[in-house]
Amino acid sequence: SFRKSVSDLFSFSPTKAPMFTHRDTSLKRSYSHYSSHTHKAMCGHECVAIASDNRLGINQQQTTAVDFQKIFQIHPRVFLAMSGLASDMHTLKQTFEFKHKLYELRENRVMEPKTFASVVSTTLYEKRFGPYYVEPVIAGLDKQSKPYVTGMDLIGAAAPTENFVVAGNNSESLFGVCESMYKENLEPEELFEVISQCLLSGSGRDCLSGWGGTVYVITKDGVEVKSVKGRMD
Repeated sequence: SFRKSVSDLFSFSPTKAPMFTHRDTSLKRSYSHYSSHTHKAMCGHECVAIASDNRLGINQQQTTAVDFQKIFQIHPRVFLAMSGLASDMHTLKQTFEFKHKLYELRENRVMEPKTFASVVSTTLYEKRFGPYYVEPVIAGLDKQSKPYVTGMDLIGAAAPTENFVVAGNNSESLFGVCESMYKENLEPEELFEVISQCLLSGSGRDCLSGWGGTVYVITKDGVEVKSVKGRMD
C-alpha cells in the first residue's frame, strides 16, 4: 500500500545503506572559530570607531599571539578589520593596499568608504568557489564626514548599516551588548567609551577572545588609537 511504501522509504535497516546521511558536525563549525577573532564598528556624530581584541588562537585553545593586528589602515579615513585565517588576512591586506594605491594613482584621489567596500566585495566574490576564510568589517568617513560601516561574509555579501556591525566567533554576545549600550549621534569621546565597553563585555563572555583590545576613532580631524586592557587569560 501507499502508507507502507512511505514507511519503508524513511526506515533504515542495518543491512542496507540509508538513503539520507547526516553531515559531519565538525563541518558545521565556523571558520572564524579556528583563529578566535572579535571586532566591531560603530557610527557616531561625524565620527566612526572600529575595535578588535588582541588574541590570536590556533585550534581555539592554543594562544599563539596576544598582540595580533586585525585592523588595517587603507587611508586616514578608511579602515579594515578582518577575522578568520591569519594567512588569508595578510594576503588580502596586501591585495587591498595594492588596489587602493593603483586607484589613487589613476584617479588622483583616495577611495570613499563605499567604493572601497565594493572593491572588497568584488575581490572576495572572485574567489567564491575557493574563498578566502575571512570576515571583513569596513569603517570610514566620506567627504561630508558621514560615517559608513559594513560587514561582509567570506564571499563578499555586504550588510551596510547606520549604527553598528559586529563579526567574529562570538558575534551573538557582541550583538547583545551593543544593542543595550549603543545610542545614536555619539560624540567621539562617548563613542570610544561605548565601543570599548562593548568590546570588553562581549569578549568577557567568550573564552576564545580577549587579551585586551585596540580601538580606532576616526574623525574629520584625524585618527585616535587607544589600547584597552581586558581579561588576560
